[in-house]
Amino acid sequence: MSTMRFKLIILAVISGLLLLGCRKNATTGGVSNKIRVGYIGLTCEAPIFTAVEKGFFKEEGLEVEMVKCEWANYKDVLALGGFDITHHLVMYFLKPIEQGLDVKFTAGIHKGCLRVQASTKGNIRTVQDLRGKRIGVPGMGTPPFIFANRVLGANGIDASKDVSWRVFPAGELGLALDKGEVDAVADSEPIGSLLLADGKVRNVADQAQDMPYKNEYCCAVIVNGKYLAAHPKESAAATRALLKGAKWVEANPAAAARLSVEKKYLASSPELNTVAISHLRYVPSVSGADDAVQSAAAEMKIAGMLSPSTNVADLAKRAFAHLEGVSDQWLESLQVEKVAGGQVPPDQDIRLYAELILSDTEESCCKAKPVLASQK
Repeated sequence: MSTMRFKLIILAVISGLLLLGCRKNATTGGVSNKIRVGYIGLTCEAPIFTAVEKGFFKEEGLEVEMVKCEWANYKDVLALGGFDITHHLVMYFLKPIEQGLDVKFTAGIHKGCLRVQASTKGNIRTVQDLRGKRIGVPGMGTPPFIFANRVLGANGIDASKDVSWRVFPAGELGLALDKGEVDAVADSEPIGSLLLADGKVRNVADQAQDMPYKNEYCCAVIVNGKYLAAHPKESAAATRALLKGAKWVEANPAAAARLSVEKKYLASSPELNTVAISHLRYVPSVSGADDAVQSAAAEMKIAGMLSPSTNVADLAKRAFAHLEGVSDQWLESLQVEKVAGGQVPPDQDIRLYAELILSDTEESCCKAKPVLASQK
């Protein structure tokens, strides 16, 4: 058997095994307007569930097939064509795209929720003060870890030499600070707000407030490259459906949280899901996502998470696709309903609900299971 034929057989076997890791929630015939949407079952994926249940895909002339996957093979299944489109973390996909993964970002879904925070008992007030310190993270390669690496690298600090990393379960980061086991932590919502409310920390870097991060999109729509090349109109239509879903979630976070749970897309409670959703900003943007790809790639390179030889401008251009009919102008003109009882109660207690979320078993995209571990 030739070497090339053997490699092709191995690739086919691997592809089949990866695709077995995903489950289709609905099957449809071989119609040209069918699109397969991937999801894991995360709080942050509310725009996907909303777009399906509110008929936004149908309004765009598309018939949806939902494909449920696991974290472990999510990127590979998208690349191999197991599903066509989803929205997910920009930083999660940049390294694979650099290495040749054929996927494209098309628009931003929500802004980030990541923070680097220092104990109020210490004297750390700036990023420079983190040099030589111990930083607690929920896992090497998690989004908080990647964000902290970016912040350090942008400030001339070598994350592999100039700081020490300590891994703790997300809900125990505050305890690690209390016990003096770490000097600072990198975390995500709602943990960051809980620690602030309890007076345990001060913000050193806040993705939602500090430049150049505050306008950066954490999650963006991402499409299989081959599908996009063969179906540009359907890709644009599906992107618009997801962006409309994001706008609806921003206007109705409590209703979106109930929908996600009641339709069994994730196993949580409406109360927990409402808090998690309400601390993300679902303000979709095309130009914002384009900018986020470039800024994230630039700082990931500085931090050593991308190859020193990578041309950031070329990578960003390769990673992003501008689609016909998908623009910021279209988004500005897009109107969504505001349903009665769909908003967050004004007296919601972040400390109470954050404690509940930390005891919940479900994940969000911003406190994901370890990813990109090879980049630590």
